[in-house]
Amino acid sequence: CNLECAGCGKIQYPDHILNRRLTPEQCWAAADECGAPIVSIPGGEPLIHPEMPAIAEGLVKRKKYVYLCTNAILLERKLQDYTPSKYLTFSIHMDGLKEEHDHAVCRDGVYDVAVKAIKAALAKGFRVTTNTTLFNDAAPARVRRFFDEMMALGVEGMMISPGYSYEKAPDQHSFLSRDRTHSLFAQLLSQRKRTWQFNQSPLFLEFLMGKREYECTPWGNPTYNIFGWQRPCYLLQDGYVSTFRELMEETEWERYGTGRHEQCRDCMVHCGYEASAVKDTFSSWSGFFGTVRATLFPNAV
Repeated sequence: CNLECAGCGKIQYPDHILNRRLTPEQCWAAADECGAPIVSIPGGEPLIHPEMPAIAEGLVKRKKYVYLCTNAILLERKLQDYTPSKYLTFSIHMDGLKEEHDHAVCRDGVYDVAVKAIKAALAKGFRVTTNTTLFNDAAPARVRRFFDEMMALGVEGMMISPGYSYEKAPDQHSFLSRDRTHSLFAQLLSQRKRTWQFNQSPLFLEFLMGKREYECTPWGNPTYNIFGWQRPCYLLQDGYVSTFRELMEETEWERYGTGRHEQCRDCMVHCGYEASAVKDTFSSWSGFFGTVRATLFPNAV
């Protein structure tokens, strides 16, 4: 990665590991193997990968909806390597307004670079969303102002989530407890503006606000990387297997989740709970009508 964010626990590896990369063929095979209709390409920083344009193109040809995550430092100069498509979205890491974002990524000026890159991508016809991780120092009024600024830029939607307490993250003091997550997101999302567009299910947002309770669905966003299929989820590294079948059929899923595993205690992150919210929407009438209500009347009590 070209950043070392204080709340990130994904890049604490020796150089010989960090310098390894998946091939395009491995990426396509993983997408084909699990059959997911949506593929998120996280990092480090994916745009550093010399074959990322080919990886994205191959997934788009398979009609996978691709979210290419990036801190946008390299995005403007790399746009020429990509073709706008309804299947390709650049998901820009934005952790708040200029002061908060630059603090979160531990480098001055990154917010301005990202804003410039967002404008350039939109001007060229690319789909653009933002992804925002919030910690216990988040100021609700400033985050709400941040929502206004992102909408004014013209992004399609915003994704928000509390940070996960990575054991290897340099900053171990800024992660949110479950109660604090409920309090913060209730302040952020109550009386929300109609102009705000979130790239998330309404029931997941209600879960963050403390209005709903869900159990994690760790297999809802299966993770494949240079080590193989990661058990049990994107956040918690508890071993790897070589096939998607092994991941699904041989993982002891009952060991994980709030109340069952210490590292799951305060987790309310989208990669585990968004799938639970979507399942609720389509598996029960109460979930379906709850989604309709939350979509049409997001500020209803």
